[in-house]
Amino acid sequence: MVRNLSTAKTEAELIAGCMKNDALAQRHVYEWLSPRMFAVCFRYVGEREAAMDVLHDGFITLFAKIGGYKGEGSFEGWARRIFITAALMHLRKKDALKHSEQIEDFSGDMAYDPHVVERMDAQVLLKVIAQMPAGFRTVFNMYAIEGYTHQEIAQELGITEGGSRSQLSRAKLWLKEKIKEY
Repeated sequence: MVRNLSTAKTEAELIAGCMKNDALAQRHVYEWLSPRMFAVCFRYVGEREAAMDVLHDGFITLFAKIGGYKGEGSFEGWARRIFITAALMHLRKKDALKHSEQIEDFSGDMAYDPHVVERMDAQVLLKVIAQMPAGFRTVFNMYAIEGYTHQEIAQELGITEGGSRSQLSRAKLWLKEKIKEY
């Protein structure tokens, strides 16, 4: 059951309504998913206005492709992939990922006090992640938050697996420095 909607409908009923282009069902799906999907978009693009644009594009795609949802797995997970793809398309248009450099022999000190992160407010941590350079932030989000493998990241972003590993290592170092400042 989908919660927090003015008329309680099941997820399946809302999806069926969206497949029929029912504007009310689409509005309910938007109200249900937009807060979580905005957070996904913002994590990738790092700017509120750009995240709103990506959110809008994501919903256009979601409603256009909703017939492709076969009911296998979570609808929200299926939708999340659409919004991640929309965010990646936005970053590609801006050439934000163009300069993903590769480090073959990375050897940095990754040691830090893990309790610092535990004491950080989640909103503060998300703001710090939003400040990361686009390449770092994209790979960090895909690997650490979404659970993509380096092979999947490389394929999705058109970079090498080594480039993905490099961006993740640099992202961790960058994050470590920002956490030290915190």
